[in-house]
Amino acid sequence: MPSPIVLTDPEFVRPATPSAYYRFVCKLIVDERDVPFFGTMLKISLVMWSLALLLFWPGMFRWWMAPLYWIPMFWLLPTFILMMHSTAHRRFFRREYDWANKIIPWFIGPFLGETPESYFSHHIGMHHPENNLPTDKSSTMGRQRDSFLSFLGYYSRFILIGLYETSSYLFRSGRRKLARNILVGEGVSILVAGGLAVYCWQASLVVFVIPAFVVRFLMMAGNWGQHAFVDRNDPNNPYRNSTTFINTPYNHRAFNDGYHIGHHEDQRRHWTDMPTEFRENKQRYIDNESAVFLGLDNFSVWLLLMLKQYAFLASRYVDLGGQKSQAQIIALLRERAQRIPA
Repeated sequence: MPSPIVLTDPEFVRPATPSAYYRFVCKLIVDERDVPFFGTMLKISLVMWSLALLLFWPGMFRWWMAPLYWIPMFWLLPTFILMMHSTAHRRFFRREYDWANKIIPWFIGPFLGETPESYFSHHIGMHHPENNLPTDKSSTMGRQRDSFLSFLGYYSRFILIGLYETSSYLFRSGRRKLARNILVGEGVSILVAGGLAVYCWQASLVVFVIPAFVVRFLMMAGNWGQHAFVDRNDPNNPYRNSTTFINTPYNHRAFNDGYHIGHHEDQRRHWTDMPTEFRENKQRYIDNESAVFLGLDNFSVWLLLMLKQYAFLASRYVDLGGQKSQAQIIALLRERAQRIPA
């Protein structure tokens, strides 16, 4: 039997004496394990709305103020995106408060570079059903995953024709509502940013336009890191096409986003259950020679691949079976980072 793994990533612990705030939030939401999302939602909306209002205040904008908006935005971004990710997979507010489920994608997302409905339609409607296979328009399989030039082509394609490819896929696959939603979300975003640009183009550029391009770069880099090491002989197997990052600060900021293998194995699994799944299925990870790393995250893996730092990656690789040399680990990672023609 595999020995147990000591994990330090967040898991659910019910308060011994729930506070009045905790009990109040539980009356509004579906799952009490998501109570942290409520406070996160309030904090991010208060910060970003206040900063946006400051920039758009008549006569207030100065270019030196742009970093005052971007620094907190990018600091809060991982927490926000993974809150949005979790609430896309599992309903957050109860059905009687269903209108509140639009707050995160429609009224907070645009202030952090996320256009309404685009993430949900792309991620739920295409990425998970296609599981990073070539029919997934954000698939990494056809790219050389340790090449910045290859990544640049990947990002450029997403920016230039990603909306067309995603909406076309959704229409063809019968997910017409999602296709309409993504087109409406993108259209409304353009109209709002354009309308506010008439009033103050500098503030619109800082608050909406530049973050949208930068955040999409980061989203593509994150997906690249999550699906950097793919076994060409079994690319539909989540244990062989995804990565897992354990005992990393990133999991505390981003609601266990590092457990991407477990997430693709069951996309409805709650984020607090990810460490348990990893412990209980350790043998599956061993049998599939899964890409598990200690202390890293999606973006550090992306950067290390761009720099071709396989030795460093191997030093952080978790050899669950305890039988691989560093040379064997490097060979495994190199082989799984190779382009796989469709």
